[in-house]
Amino acid sequence: SVAPATDRSDGSLTALYVLSSFLDTGVPPGYKRTERGCMNVLTPDIRWTLLAIFLTLLASSLIVEAIARKRPEKDLNVSRSRIQSWWILAGTFTFAIVVNQYVALVFFAFISFIALKEYFTLIPTRHIERALLFWAYLAVPAQYTWVAMKWYPMFMIFIPVYMFVFLPVSMVITGRPSGFLRLAGVLHWGLMITVFSLSHVAYLVALPDGPGGRVVGAGLLVYLVLLTELNNVFQYVWARIIGRKRIAPRINPARTWWGLVCGIATTTLVAIWLAPYLTPMGHRGALFAGLIIGAGGFLGDMTISMLKRDLRVRETGSYIPGHGGVLDRVDSLTFTAPVFFHYIRFFYFL
Repeated sequence: SVAPATDRSDGSLTALYVLSSFLDTGVPPGYKRTERGCMNVLTPDIRWTLLAIFLTLLASSLIVEAIARKRPEKDLNVSRSRIQSWWILAGTFTFAIVVNQYVALVFFAFISFIALKEYFTLIPTRHIERALLFWAYLAVPAQYTWVAMKWYPMFMIFIPVYMFVFLPVSMVITGRPSGFLRLAGVLHWGLMITVFSLSHVAYLVALPDGPGGRVVGAGLLVYLVLLTELNNVFQYVWARIIGRKRIAPRINPARTWWGLVCGIATTTLVAIWLAPYLTPMGHRGALFAGLIIGAGGFLGDMTISMLKRDLRVRETGSYIPGHGGVLDRVDSLTFTAPVFFHYIRFFYFL
């Protein structure tokens, strides 16, 4: 159902209506839908998408085994490890969104916890800082509680504002000024990148149904995660095929300008193709979504790569064989998740 909003001026409503109409949102942004309980009942389109993912993994497994039989001298252990890890990741992800939204929230909270743990493991900390780490870890269940409650204002300000104030105050109470600036920055940046950013992925399942009730949060979740991972693959493949000039060889030598441009273009095409099946977006809205996911994924990957170069480590952990750590695997999501979430929420759910 649609109810007119009364908290916007006529001028802003007109401007937003024009932009909303261009993006094919279907409902003017000056109107608000009445929220309903959003259960993760998978639509046929979502089921087919998940089935396609598993069929792709099956085909990859068969191809690797065929190459191993044809060329037994070739070492394919890394490829096998990566594909086996993808089977586990895809299976766990599917299980989480199939059961209900609360299981999905617990799953993503666990991902944030492991990513934060990897981050703190990389950063040298003194014994005096352990109490502060305890408070930082408590921010994970708190942040995802706001998601479960669909308490959007608290979800948005808890880490950027309240934890930003609370952690330095806790440090002041200890009365030890040595390393204050470094520790304050390390703690808050870690919470922002591993908890606040990634919690936007989980909040997608808490969004109300799309126009006509035809889209649930699970569709948007699959859309974001799938495109983010495909974007990494596309940029890597294009870089290997036609890439020459590296963007930042000291940060990530695998990233090239041609790989970036062609990867974003391919991601955008896939985004436009999948949008009618998984999202409330039309083709023009999906065009912008593909661009921001393609660019955001690149920037997220480069940011975590910069962190690893600064700390002189190759991988953030070893939880995922063939991939490294959890933070290695979700690096692109740390940027694509918040940008995509707010894009979708503003133009399609307000």
